[in-house]
Amino acid sequence: MSINYSEKIPNNVNLSDDRRLQRALESWQPNYLKWWGALGPNDSSDYDVYLRTAVSVDPRGWAHFDYVKMPDYRWGIFLTPVDGERKINFGRHKGEAAWQEVPGEYRAELRRLIVTQGDTEPASVEQQRALGLTAPSLFDLRNLFQVNVEEGRHLWAMVYLLHGYFGRDGREEAEAMLERHSGDPDKPRILQAFNEETPDWLSFFMFTFFTDRDGKYQLASLAESGFDPLARSCRFMLTEEAHHMFVGESGVARVIKRSCEIMTEHKTDDVRTHGGIELELLQKYLNFHFSVSVDLFGHELSTNAANFYTMGLKGRYQETKIDDNHLLTEYVYKVSEVQGDKIIQVDAPALTSINERLRDDYIADCQSGVNRWNKIIKKFGLDFELKIPHRSFHRGIGSFSTFQTTPEGKLITQAEWDTRHSEWLPTDEDRAYIQSLMKRVTEPGKMANWIAPPDRGINNQNPEFEYVRFN
Repeated sequence: MSINYSEKIPNNVNLSDDRRLQRALESWQPNYLKWWGALGPNDSSDYDVYLRTAVSVDPRGWAHFDYVKMPDYRWGIFLTPVDGERKINFGRHKGEAAWQEVPGEYRAELRRLIVTQGDTEPASVEQQRALGLTAPSLFDLRNLFQVNVEEGRHLWAMVYLLHGYFGRDGREEAEAMLERHSGDPDKPRILQAFNEETPDWLSFFMFTFFTDRDGKYQLASLAESGFDPLARSCRFMLTEEAHHMFVGESGVARVIKRSCEIMTEHKTDDVRTHGGIELELLQKYLNFHFSVSVDLFGHELSTNAANFYTMGLKGRYQETKIDDNHLLTEYVYKVSEVQGDKIIQVDAPALTSINERLRDDYIADCQSGVNRWNKIIKKFGLDFELKIPHRSFHRGIGSFSTFQTTPEGKLITQAEWDTRHSEWLPTDEDRAYIQSLMKRVTEPGKMANWIAPPDRGINNQNPEFEYVRFN
């Protein structure tokens, strides 16, 4: 299913057949470009960047690589092909034909889901806008910019749905997504994790591993939606999201490898002396970004999540592969909670535990990635293991938000937390050290000292390839 790049707004939804919608989106487009110029990547508008652009929604051949100036990137609207036989697979409408139009009784709830998802996309661009000034290599700079333009395109995907299916309300919501800004005290982004600064590249790699992985699970849940245009939008977005997680996992892996090289070469644990990042500090960053990201799944027990499911608006991860009745009215699910001085698991209604099930899927996926990082450390023969903290650790949302625990999940007093949290989370001094390493490297094929080169280049390019031309 090819994409028409002759249009002002590239698309595969026959936008030219709907002149009203086309005019509305073309009216929104200048505001988007103004936002990109003001809050997109700093000082980068004239760079030629070796970017991947979608040419088809076919997963086997959807990417074209070439030099592009980011303001000229062809953002557009790409949905996977229509399946005329698709049914709603869960909730009270299970077995009915998927909706091609917004069901009137669920209009407000559906709009809320689309707006919340859409709001995260420009937020992450805003969070990362200064990182290009301290990129450790041209390879990494190019990957950052690829992530940025694709987050911008994901915003376009949600804006298309708002404009195309929600009338005036949708148009107003689309405008509001350009008016809210990450960290703005008056008009912040909807979700708190997207109001946090991404101050350095270690944070960026952790963000793309942990927080973009949350995005994977949220998109996968929306890809099950009974509202077919949303489901089709999210399925294609998942194809792009996979690259973002690759950037995170491979980025952290390269930091680990370089730290291990320094420890082995110099026979010391004091990698800071040699300009590296100690594994203990990596663990602190892991703890922080994991805990912030697990909050994004919301409360363990949620009537909102139950309602979205029952309505057929948002399913579970890989809904059709789960062996139950897809109604959940008579099922239970294990949920963690505090009882006395212990954290235990209790049976809770499966319908209100949907957030927690999704969080469980996410944590298992994170663990697989951390296992791969630990294999690197083991190859160097070093006695250290990175660990995912307990889900109760450093939580701001849900049943654990009023408690303090160690990374192992042991309940502790607030006084002990105040004394010890610097053991587990980055301190101001830790962040200052990481910041001191952030020096831009722009010579093709060269890397900052704190990170190892990648195992392979983008699109099979050699290590000396000029991924970004500064002009």
